[in-house]
Amino acid sequence: MAITHIPPRGDVVTDLNFYSPPADGSAPWNLAGDVPPGVTPRNYGQEAHQVVIHDARGQEKNFTLDHDAFQILTNQPPSAEKDFTDDESIKKNYYPEVEKLLLDAVPGANKVIIFDHTIRRPNSTRGPVPRVHIDQTAHSTANRVRRHAASESEAEDLLSNSRYRIINVWRPLNASPIESSPLAYASSATLLDTDVIPVEHRYPASAGGYVGQTAAIRHNEGQKWYYLSGMTGAERILLECFDSDSLKEDNVKVKGGRVPHTAFEDPRTREGAEPRESIEVRALVFGA
Repeated sequence: MAITHIPPRGDVVTDLNFYSPPADGSAPWNLAGDVPPGVTPRNYGQEAHQVVIHDARGQEKNFTLDHDAFQILTNQPPSAEKDFTDDESIKKNYYPEVEKLLLDAVPGANKVIIFDHTIRRPNSTRGPVPRVHIDQTAHSTANRVRRHAASESEAEDLLSNSRYRIINVWRPLNASPIESSPLAYASSATLLDTDVIPVEHRYPASAGGYVGQTAAIRHNEGQKWYYLSGMTGAERILLECFDSDSLKEDNVKVKGGRVPHTAFEDPRTREGAEPRESIEVRALVFGA
């Protein structure tokens, strides 16, 4: 008879890795993609801080993009994509599902442009990232709109006349509930502007030499962190990296638009637990 392992549940106290500035006082940068051996991947450091990560299990509906910059979706149907090993197959089968999910789940959304995805597996070049970060900033989001819209005129129209966001759709690929390297995320409403440090994100020449911008995160005792214990392939986390409405001075209802997140090591994880596999799909979402 197969043995079913129950993943750790409840709040957990553990270390998360936060931003430590460059020793020489220079502006922070990091290299994107596969960094060759011997090449320094970034010029800034990290420092561990012990935090409480609250279990969102049982209160999934309490979190919203406008307030927390993350949202939990449950009871999602099986994907037409079965293997998640071939990029073109993922684009053909999974991207349309993600587009529909975003149009259905994000109020007012009327247009979605999916621009890339990342699969994380053990023994691959892209494993879980154990460092607190945000994938995009206001600057890089505007650049993404200009880069991925159908034309320059469409891009300027979307930037001027539409609410625009970048939302990552994150899900595990394991057959069993996640036990190792779960994902933690902090409510945007508990994040201070001074916690967010823009970082120049440099792509290699093989990727066109594009220079984007991500954000590293300073530790602050007021940040409130969450994870979803035993997350399954039937659940999704929406991670909102930026929301143009969050920049409006008179829009006091929107506290979202910048969700710090990181993989973390749960000290309760059993020895021999299956390594985490996951996919995140990144999308521009437009609408009211």
